[in-house]
Amino acid sequence: MLRYENIEFLNLLYGLIPMVLLMIYYRNWKSKALDYFGKQLSKHGLITTFSKGRENTKFAILILCITSLIIGISNPQIGTKMEEVKREGVDLMIALDLSNSMLAEDIKPNRLERARQAISRLIDKLEGDRIGLIVFAGDAYVQLPITTDYSAAKLFLSTVNTDIIPSQGTAIGKAISLSMCCFDMENGQNKAIIIITDGENHEDDAMEQTKLASEKGVFVHTLGMGLSKGGPIPVYNKYGNNTGYRKDKEGNTIISKLNEQMLQDIASAGKGTYVRANNTQAGLSALFAEINKMEKKEIGSMIFTDYKDRFQLFLSIALFLLIFDLVLLSRKNN
Repeated sequence: MLRYENIEFLNLLYGLIPMVLLMIYYRNWKSKALDYFGKQLSKHGLITTFSKGRENTKFAILILCITSLIIGISNPQIGTKMEEVKREGVDLMIALDLSNSMLAEDIKPNRLERARQAISRLIDKLEGDRIGLIVFAGDAYVQLPITTDYSAAKLFLSTVNTDIIPSQGTAIGKAISLSMCCFDMENGQNKAIIIITDGENHEDDAMEQTKLASEKGVFVHTLGMGLSKGGPIPVYNKYGNNTGYRKDKEGNTIISKLNEQMLQDIASAGKGTYVRANNTQAGLSALFAEINKMEKKEIGSMIFTDYKDRFQLFLSIALFLLIFDLVLLSRKNN
C-alpha cells in the first residue's frame, strides 16, 4: 500500500501548470521578437548555434526535476507489514452538495469552501471511525469509499468542486441511497450519514430514502449551509474571475436561500440532528458530539503497520536530473 507522509505538499504540483504556460508564452514572444529583426532564413544563418530541441529538452528536465523534488518532500511510503488491528468506532458517510448554489457567499468565503473546511476539521477529530465521501448535485457519486485512511480523505476532499458534476439539482435522495450502498451492513457497526447542503432545488424522494435508512438503523443528520436571507450565486470564468451573478429567464439576479424546513424534516425522519451553519460556526462540531454519543463497537481490520520511506529515490532522481541539466548545453556543439 502506498501512502504519503506529507501529502499536502503534492498540491505544489499544481504550480507546474503556470510554469508550462509561462514558458509557452515566452517561446512565442521570443519567436516574434526574432521575426521582427529578420526573416526565418536569415535567423538560422545568424544564430547558427541555437538548438530548439535542446532548449525544449532542458525545460522538460527542469519540470521532471521539480516534480521529483515535490514527490520526494511528500515522502511516499510503501507498506511492508500487515496486522489485524482492533478499533472502536462508527461508520460515517458524508454527502456533500456540489450544486452551483453552494457557491453563494452569504457564508464566507462561500458555502462550499466553508463546508470543506468543516469536514477537514471533523476528519482531524476522528479516532478509529471510518469515513466515506459522497458528492451530489443532480446525481450522486462516490468520491471516497469508506476508509480509515484520513490522509486520503483529506486529499479527495481538496479536489471537490462544482464542476465535477455536470447535472445540476439537489438529489438528496440519491445521495442517501448511495451512502447506504457504501455501508457494510454485516459488520455490526453503528452508522450515520451527514447531508451537507443548502437544500435548494430539492427534486427527489429524500424523505422516503431517509425513512428506509432509519429502518435499517442508520442515523441521518443534516447540516444546512446558508443564511435565511440567502445570497446571489456568482459566475466565474475559466480563469477563476467573478464575471457576475446567475440570473433567471427574466434577467433578475437569483437569490439562493436555505431550505431549512426540508432539512429539519429529513433529520427528524432519520432520527438525527439538524444544525444550521453560519458565519461564526460551521456546525459539524455539534454533529460530531452527537456521533460521539453513539455506541462504538470493536471491529478488527487488516492494515499496514510498518512503512518504508521512499523519498530517497525521488530526491536521487532530482539530483541526477539537475546535474544532467547543468552538463547539457542549450546550444549546438561547434
